[in-house]
Amino acid sequence: MLDTCVTPFRVWLNDLDVLLHMNNGRYFTILDLARVDLMMRSGLWRQLKAQGWYPVVTLETMRFHRSLELGDRYNVQTRVIGWDEKHIFIEQGFVRDDVRVALAVVRARFLKRSGGVVTTAELLELSEITQPSPELPGWVARWSEAEGGMALT
Repeated sequence: MLDTCVTPFRVWLNDLDVLLHMNNGRYFTILDLARVDLMMRSGLWRQLKAQGWYPVVTLETMRFHRSLELGDRYNVQTRVIGWDEKHIFIEQGFVRDDVRVALAVVRARFLKRSGGVVTTAELLELSEITQPSPELPGWVARWSEAEGGMALT
């Protein structure tokens, strides 16, 4: 699960907005698909299903650098960049012709269908990951902490 997963895609008509480039909301849908691909290729998806656990996104941000247009072939490169006691942090880059055109960072956690939260320690044990988390980039840690000040009421 710590290796980079490369998932190929192509821009179709239903991906476009009125300006005829890929709709910014579509990028986030593609991110979901690429994260599932990472979990399936690593074998984690099957293990999660057996435990009755499932992933949820709690925070995500994206920087757009260049547009993707109709017919463009591109890859999404997905990799886990670290974790804390509650969350897994994932970097996902959209790459066309070896050039990164957009970059996202996603904070996720896992829930139990029976109720409750899967701790990071439980997830790491299931994944057979014994190493400590790589140090998160400073901006990622600050971004995650800053979200706590965003009131939903």
